[in-house]
Formats: sequence, structure tokens, C-alpha cells
Amino acid sequence: MEEKTENLLLGLLIGGIVGAVIGILYAPKSGRETREDLGQKADELLAQAKKEYEEAREKSRKAYENLVSQLKKSGAEVKAKASDLLEEGKENLEEGKGRLKKAIEAGVEAFKEEKTTQG
Repeated sequence: MEEKTENLLLGLLIGGIVGAVIGILYAPKSGRETREDLGQKADELLAQAKKEYEEAREKSRKAYENLVSQLKKSGAEVKAKASDLLEEGKENLEEGKGRLKKAIEAGVEAFKEEKTTQG
């Protein structure tokens, strides 16, 4: 998008300069008047180029801010999801530890019962 804006600005500037030069060269005026006209047109073109530059700059700034905002939002969403997954993983680990503890206790109890019945 910036390239299109730059090309548009360049085209406007070149078109304005060419039009101004042709208009001045074909006008039946003295050298002094022609120089004054050239200076005036150059000032006008410079002002127009500055205006176009500022508009393009503002559009770029807004696009950048929008992108940063979207990235921050996406980052927050990813962080929240990661936090949820971490919490779920902790819960699953605790549940697994509880089941393992019960299984070990049952195994120990079964071993003790087997030992007392044989012994």
C-alpha cells in the first residue's frame, strides 16, 4: 500500500511540474514574470507534496497502530489460552497423582494380605 501511495505522490509531483513548465514556457510573459510564476508554482507543488506526504504518513501510522493493537489482542488471547491449558494440565497431573497413590496403596495392601495368608 505504501508503494502505491509513493507512486501516486511521485506521479502527482511529476505531472504538476511538467504541466507548470509547459504552461509557463508557452505563456507570453517576460523573463522576470516567468521566474516569479515558476517560483510560485514550485511553492504550490511543494505544499501539495507536503500535504500528500502527511496524509500518507497519517494513514501509515493508523495502519501500524491497528496492527499493533491486533497483535496485542492476539497475544492476550494466546496467553489466556496457554494459562487455561496449563491449569488443565496441573489438574490432570494432580488427578493422576491421586490415582497412582491409590494404586500403590492398593498394591501394598494386596502384597501385605498375600504375605499374611502365605505366612
